[in-house]
Amino acid sequence: MQYLYPPLDPFDQRMLDVGDGHSIYVEQCGNPRGTPVIVLHGGPGGGCSPAMRRYFDPRVYRVILFDQRGCGRSRPHASVSHNTTWHLVCDIERIRKELSLGPAIVFGGSWGATLSLIYAISHPESVTHLVLRGVFLMTQAELDWFYGGGAGLFWPETWARFTDLVPADERDDLIAAYHRRLFSGDLRIETKFARAWSAWENALASVHSSGHGGEAPGDYARAFARLENHYFTNRGFLDHDGWILDNVDTLAGIPGVIVQGRYDMICPPVRAWQLARRWPAAELRMIRNAGHALSEPGISAELVRIMDELAH
Repeated sequence: MQYLYPPLDPFDQRMLDVGDGHSIYVEQCGNPRGTPVIVLHGGPGGGCSPAMRRYFDPRVYRVILFDQRGCGRSRPHASVSHNTTWHLVCDIERIRKELSLGPAIVFGGSWGATLSLIYAISHPESVTHLVLRGVFLMTQAELDWFYGGGAGLFWPETWARFTDLVPADERDDLIAAYHRRLFSGDLRIETKFARAWSAWENALASVHSSGHGGEAPGDYARAFARLENHYFTNRGFLDHDGWILDNVDTLAGIPGVIVQGRYDMICPPVRAWQLARRWPAAELRMIRNAGHALSEPGISAELVRIMDELAH
C-alpha cells in the first residue's frame, strides 16, 4: 500500500439504470475537471474496491469506477440474465455519455484487461490509452490451463481441494461440473461451491501464496463464482476462440502499457507477450517476483508509475 496515493472518498456516487432490469453502481473521485480514467475490475464478478481509487493522482485524474452487472453494489445481485460481454461494453459507453466524458484512459486488470481490450476494439474513438495488468485473452487455452489441471501441477494440494468436491466422472470438465452446482437453485449448495471456486483462484493470486485462498463471504463468493462461470461457460460471448488477437489491429492508433507478473499462475505471461507482439503501440513491462494480484508490490508500484508518467 505504500506505493499508492492516500485513501480517497468519491465526489459522486449513483445507481445507473442500464435497462434489462439492471442498475449498476457508479462512482467518481479525484479532480472533476481532470483527465478521465475508466477503471474496469476483474472477475467477471469481482466488483470495485476503495483501493482501486488510489492508483491515480487525484489532482490530475477524474477516476470513474463501477460495479459490473450482477456484482458489488449493482443489482440484481449475482444475476446472469442479460449479462454478457456485449452488455458490459454498452454499459461503459452509457456511463461515458451519462457523465459527459470525452475519450478516456481505460485501466483494467485480469478480466478487466479483457474487457478493456474488447471495449477499445469496439469503440476505438472512445479510448486515448490502455493500461492493462495480468492479461487474460478469454481463450480456451487459458481456461484449460486454469481449470483443466495446468496450474494444478504447481499446486497439487490446492487443486485437490478444488476438484475433490466433484465426482470423479465429472472432473473432465470442471467448469461444467461447477456450473451445475452454482446454478442448482439451492442456495446452500451454490454458496458452498462458490466459496470453493473463489478459493481456488484467490489461492494462486499472489507469488507469496501459501496455497490457501481463505473463505470469502458467501454473498461475494456467490456473485463472483456464478458470473465467472457464466462467462467462461459461454467463452466470453466472443464470436470465436482468439477473437481479441484476431482484432488487435484495431488498436494500432491507441498506445498502451501492459504490466505482467512474471510468475502469474492465473494468467500466464505468454498471453501478454503475444498481445504486445501483435500491438506495436503497446509496451510490455514484465515484473519479476510478482504473480497475478493487483496488490503485488511490484505491480502496484509500476501501475502508479505509469499513471504518473501519463499525467506528466
